[in-house]
Amino acid sequence: MTPDGDEPPAPARHARTPTPHPSIPTPHLAPTAPASAPAPHPSPPAAPTPRASAPAERSTVAARHPVSPARRTREPARRPRPPDRPSGPLGRWGRLGRLPDRLGRLHPLDWVALALALLGAACALTGLLPRAETVATLERVLPLLLFLGTVVVLAELTAVAGVFDVLATRLAIVARGSYPALFALCVGFASVTTIALNLDTTAVLLTPVMLALARRLGMPPLPLAMTTVWLANTASLLLPVSNLTNLLAADRVGLDPLPYAGRMALPQLAAIGVTAALLWVAYWRRGRRGADRFVAPRRPVPADPVLYRTALAGCLLLVAGIVAGVEIGIASAAAAALVLAGFAVRSRATLRPSLVPWRLLLLVTGLFLVVQTLGRHGLDDLVGALLGPDGGALGALRAGGTGALLANVVNNLPAYVAGEAALPAGDVTRLLALLVGTNVGPLVTPWASLATLLWYERCRAAGITVPVGRFVAASSVLAVAATLASVGALLLTG
Repeated sequence: MTPDGDEPPAPARHARTPTPHPSIPTPHLAPTAPASAPAPHPSPPAAPTPRASAPAERSTVAARHPVSPARRTREPARRPRPPDRPSGPLGRWGRLGRLPDRLGRLHPLDWVALALALLGAACALTGLLPRAETVATLERVLPLLLFLGTVVVLAELTAVAGVFDVLATRLAIVARGSYPALFALCVGFASVTTIALNLDTTAVLLTPVMLALARRLGMPPLPLAMTTVWLANTASLLLPVSNLTNLLAADRVGLDPLPYAGRMALPQLAAIGVTAALLWVAYWRRGRRGADRFVAPRRPVPADPVLYRTALAGCLLLVAGIVAGVEIGIASAAAAALVLAGFAVRSRATLRPSLVPWRLLLLVTGLFLVVQTLGRHGLDDLVGALLGPDGGALGALRAGGTGALLANVVNNLPAYVAGEAALPAGDVTRLLALLVGTNVGPLVTPWASLATLLWYERCRAAGITVPVGRFVAASSVLAVAATLASVGALLLTG
């Protein structure tokens, strides 16, 4: 306290000057100016700047010296070449290096076709098959290859044009929700397709149509799938165009298309009748199909009506040419040319090399060369022993059974070629009975006919599981019953 008794004044508190962070530079403050003069703006000292990176330097240079829009238009930016696609010889070696990957993606049937083609070429080049027989075999095969290549192209383009989809959907509409009516229409449709075009065409193109129809109707796919594969084989007797073996048989026995069809009409009806009866019992009856009725889909409209009519005209031209007696390869080539011209005008992008069935052409050529070679080295003797010397009804039944057995063991094409070589050319009844067995009988094993192989692949691609045990059991019954019925009908016509 002071002498006067007053409290001493409190000491003045000085404001603490904030201590700057060591990483923040302290600004140099200017001296305090008089109140009347404005304080100058503090300016921080020039601090050393770090060296800019290369992209920053380039952007700085670009900012100082901008490129005019006209120059940017004249000189577009160059895209860097991908490092995995070098140019020149290195690029070619890189593509060759990817060849194993491409080969690994080949279909198993591609490997079979390549192996048969190489094996057949080896038989011809090494002399296992004499030159004269090689030339004769190729001359016999060339008309078949012309027909096969052109008819598959015709069928592929016909499917793209929507002809099969429209016809299949119209079948469902005509059936009016009735499964028995749909069954009769599907049997007729599959039979006509096989007879008029080819059994391989039915397997390749009609199988997806039938599976799509099953999904559209909400019914199990197996009845429609089995209808396709069974009739693709058993309905392939009537015309030479229906099966490659028919072309060989018609040439061997010397029958034109109309006389040949007259001789095979009753066996064909018998085969279709037995097939339809077993289809209904095994797959289509009420307890198997899973429903009583179905809802008919809407009427389809082709995406391009001009292409639809052109493709339909091509199919009719093919059938007309066959009936008129035109050589089968020429008729199919003319029909395919008509449809190709329509697609060249309306849908050129659809035409591509993959339409040509290269795999099938290689497979057939190699198969004939290999079977001809095996025939010279013991196969003909084995098949001759199976056929036996008997004639008449017993000989015809034995020929039909031998054809069906060999077709399921190897394949129907080499089975017929080997059996034909063991029979005399004048024995028409036994030759046609052998043909019945190789056409109607190859149902049990997947490799018995190319059509069955193609059908299996189409089902697998669509995600359809075929119960193997049930398929083999039902197909075995059909193979025996249809072969016996067809050979019996053949004997009635002879």
